[in-house]
Amino acid sequence: MPIRFHSTTLADGRELIYVDDADTALGPERSIDRRVLDPRPETATMRQDVLTGEWVSIASNRQNRVFMPPPDQDPLAPQSDENPSEIPSRYDVAVFENRSPSFGPALTHENAPRGLDDLTAIGLERSRTSVGRCEVVCFSPDHEGSFGSQTVSRARTVIETWAHRTAALSAMPGIEQVFPFENRGAEIGVTLPHPHGQIYAYPFITPRTTALLRSIDEVGPDLFARILDSERASGRVVLEGEHFTAFVPFAARWPIEVHLLPHRHVPDFAGLTDEEKDELAPLYRRLLRGIDALYETPTPYIAAWHQAPVSRGRDTVRLMLQVTSPRRGPERLKFLAGSEAAMGAFIGDVAPEAQAAFIREGIARVHD
Repeated sequence: MPIRFHSTTLADGRELIYVDDADTALGPERSIDRRVLDPRPETATMRQDVLTGEWVSIASNRQNRVFMPPPDQDPLAPQSDENPSEIPSRYDVAVFENRSPSFGPALTHENAPRGLDDLTAIGLERSRTSVGRCEVVCFSPDHEGSFGSQTVSRARTVIETWAHRTAALSAMPGIEQVFPFENRGAEIGVTLPHPHGQIYAYPFITPRTTALLRSIDEVGPDLFARILDSERASGRVVLEGEHFTAFVPFAARWPIEVHLLPHRHVPDFAGLTDEEKDELAPLYRRLLRGIDALYETPTPYIAAWHQAPVSRGRDTVRLMLQVTSPRRGPERLKFLAGSEAAMGAFIGDVAPEAQAAFIREGIARVHD
């Protein structure tokens, strides 16, 4: 049975998509969201930092987010009589529009960005409406967990969901870049222990990707192929398959940092073949479980899936996973202090080669 998608709406009009595993035990019936909800918030405003040209979305509605609720009040669990959560029915994977978005809910607005040239112009007190979309991706109805704690079948469903949403969001008006990610652990700032990630659909090309495009212009259009060849020949590879390789990068910034690249050029999740997605599910899951096995307690991390912008760099920017963790010991974290936070100049605490050997040891302890 193929992975299936069912689209519906929540009580306030937000889109909700149920995604059924290929081996789902769930039937096709879905409950209706009968809550009475407040109107959706006004779309935020983003302001340009004239010192850098970067845009900052001022989304004050996010101050009211739920913070570490008890299991019986989990807003990402299926609804019950006692818990009027965001998802009316039992599910395998569920995706819905965030109630407190950083971008959106509007996709168009009279003060929306007027194209990429408008966004790169720099001036004092420039502002634009934060059009776009922010979605929550629930990996499981369970109250606690992460991507790595899911079954291989469920991991494959989540990857298919990322591909589906990347294609759909990229086709929406005003969207310039789509970013799936998972924040894991209270040390990262997670407000819900429920296994979930998010997808941001930005109205601009992010600063990180803008810098990458400059590097490609300087080095050449085959930059990612050259990086992959160099890393595969180094001693920093931690996991490898037929279609993907994971490695600690040459200039790793964090105590734990792993990048993963496909062996061929693919701009985003929507460009992966079924065969590649079938390999990625157990390989990515094993990587995260190996990172969790480094210490006696779960490792906090940010798992960031970098994708090519919608309208730039499609032939040169390759899909890439970047997993980073501030954990530098059983009870020690790396905090961004003066040099990193103020100047953007990182100082690595661990040699990347030593870090790679340490991570390989963790992966070797994973047996499923």
